[in-house]
Amino acid sequence: QAQLVQSGGGSVQAGGSLRLSCASSRPTYSYYCMAWFRQAPGKEREGVATIDLRGITTYAPSVRDRFAISKDNAKNTLYLQMNALKPEDTGLYYCAAHPRDCPVHDGDFDYRGQGTQVTVSA
Repeated sequence: QAQLVQSGGGSVQAGGSLRLSCASSRPTYSYYCMAWFRQAPGKEREGVATIDLRGITTYAPSVRDRFAISKDNAKNTLYLQMNALKPEDTGLYYCAAHPRDCPVHDGDFDYRGQGTQVTVSA
């Protein structure tokens, strides 16, 4: 078992930046894949970014070139640096981790964080 504890987030004006953190109770190098998902009001949850054990990253087209996913294995922490934020980035952000796979849906990840709100005003 593992716990993912999120921090960061908050409210920012459009064009601003925020960084989300996701601290793991087990070593981050033990996960095959870690990811960030988000859910906007009235919308389905969507994948934002993933990072695998080799450090290879993927991004949703809507955030590519603005967001950066990274992890620090020494601190057992996953990050999401969000720059040039837009109002449409508003939502509840979740981190997730899986020891053997990189599922498309967050519900298929073994471990998920508690969620943190990001609000971007115009």
